[in-house]
Amino acid sequence: MSASAEFYGLLLAIVLVLSLASILGETLRRRFDADGTNTLVENLNARISSWWAMVVLLALSFLFGSIGVIVLFALLSFAALREFLTLTAKSRADHYALLVSFFVIVPVQYWLIYIDWYGLYSIFIPVYAFLFMPILVALRGDTTRFLSRVAETQWGLMVAVFAASHVPALLTLDIPGFDGREILLIAWLVVVVQGADVLQYVWSKLWGRHPVAPTLSPSKTWEGFAGGIVSAAILGAVLSWLTPFAVWQSAGVAVTVTLMGLFGGLVMSAIKRDKGVKDWGHLIAGHGGFTDRLDSVVFAAPIFFHIVRYFWS
Repeated sequence: MSASAEFYGLLLAIVLVLSLASILGETLRRRFDADGTNTLVENLNARISSWWAMVVLLALSFLFGSIGVIVLFALLSFAALREFLTLTAKSRADHYALLVSFFVIVPVQYWLIYIDWYGLYSIFIPVYAFLFMPILVALRGDTTRFLSRVAETQWGLMVAVFAASHVPALLTLDIPGFDGREILLIAWLVVVVQGADVLQYVWSKLWGRHPVAPTLSPSKTWEGFAGGIVSAAILGAVLSWLTPFAVWQSAGVAVTVTLMGLFGGLVMSAIKRDKGVKDWGHLIAGHGGFTDRLDSVVFAAPIFFHIVRYFWS
């Protein structure tokens, strides 16, 4: 079966699942949320609606192949970086550094991925951008909160750009016997990590009793985490046909990346609490901003990329 046929098969399955979820959500709304005050039902329907939007966006980018995927994630990185840095305190001395971050570092990182220069895109941000940013800010002479201002920009670049860019970087891997199907790895990663994230929310709401970190995210519980991990293992195994992994390997990798995604969500929640906000943005109804949607994937993507590169490439 060709990669396109497998992708369209997966897309059809996702559409069917979302259709059933939409029917269920509408049924619950009519029965338990006629006045719009049931937060659980409202949140569920908002998540379903935004999932429709995300699936359409990903499907359109996949139609244009590797260029479409790279451009999509470059735009997502740009938007996520903007959301991240909007919540940080900056001064006039940071303006040049911000311009370089958005209009030089973001496009260069994704251009390096496009030309498959692994030796440079793997160190461009964590080495060269990391060293260049404080120099650029220091030359402006403003030392007020210098370390925190620079560190926040560096963190934004690492999370919103460097980590996120490992998703389209999967397209550059040379996997024996898997030629031309690398785009399916992206589908597998997004479906498993995001699916597990949604399911851990569901399990937490249904059976959660013990919060993982009450001050960070009261809705995340150990029961939900356990349910999310088990769900990820099952989902990963069921979708192993999208990967070069054996069924048991796919389940194991799914657990690994899901753990990174779940704990990545906690880290990003800690940053939001530190900044006194609930969401990074409000562009996606029910899901906050782009950064809120990328938090699980960006922590999982680099680990997934290197697992595949070192053991299958």
